[in-house]
Amino acid sequence: MSPVLSPNRRVLAFSAAALLIATSALAADDTSVEATIRATLAKRLPNLAHIDEITKTPVPGLYELRLGSQLIYSDAQGSFVIQGEIFDTATQANLTQDRIGKLTAFDFRKLPLNDAVVWKRGSGARKLVVFADPNCAYCKKLEHDLSNVPDITVFTFMIPILGGDSPQKARDIWCSKDNGKVWRGWMLDGAAPPAAAKACDTSALSRNMALGEKHGVSGTPSLVFENSERVPGVLSAEDLEKKFAAVGRHKT
Repeated sequence: MSPVLSPNRRVLAFSAAALLIATSALAADDTSVEATIRATLAKRLPNLAHIDEITKTPVPGLYELRLGSQLIYSDAQGSFVIQGEIFDTATQANLTQDRIGKLTAFDFRKLPLNDAVVWKRGSGARKLVVFADPNCAYCKKLEHDLSNVPDITVFTFMIPILGGDSPQKARDIWCSKDNGKVWRGWMLDGAAPPAAAKACDTSALSRNMALGEKHGVSGTPSLVFENSERVPGVLSAEDLEKKFAAVGRHKT
């Protein structure tokens, strides 16, 4: 059995869900239900984040409220809000996590690669996207491992999420004339990047942060391969080779 059922708050949430389902009538008109939920929550929970989408769940009378890539649930009247996970006991599937996975999935072909720092080795035929913070020790380890992988092009989306001087380092690196070289110099050798000019356009860094938030990137490094598979954390050179080989077979 999956551990998603173990926390007490989730058991209580499911109990509350059962109660509200038993006492709430399912509205026939989904548009009317959506309007009702939005109106009720706007009045009762004015500080709730914007609701991007409201859809039915497999549980009768329970609706999914999507807030960006976050999910909460409500009855048809907006009288109750549940924060937790839906677990299908028949299939052993965590429906909430499956849904979040789809919402935050990457499409490699649609990534804004112009906002990334780029460097390559050899032919550069094999492509990899990395979300990284310039002060992330694990990102530096990954960079060293990537030095042992031939024929790659690496697109690094800098997301300075660790605080401290990460935003300034990201700005200085991005604004460098050869930012791929400067990035590598800092990550591999600790060579400090030159100070960025005040006039430098750093809007790409803001877009990178928004991109990471959209896809639920909460830690660095996070890797995305050409087949859009996401791998969080560090991979050794050997494991990177295996992944690239698998992607190559998939492409052919």
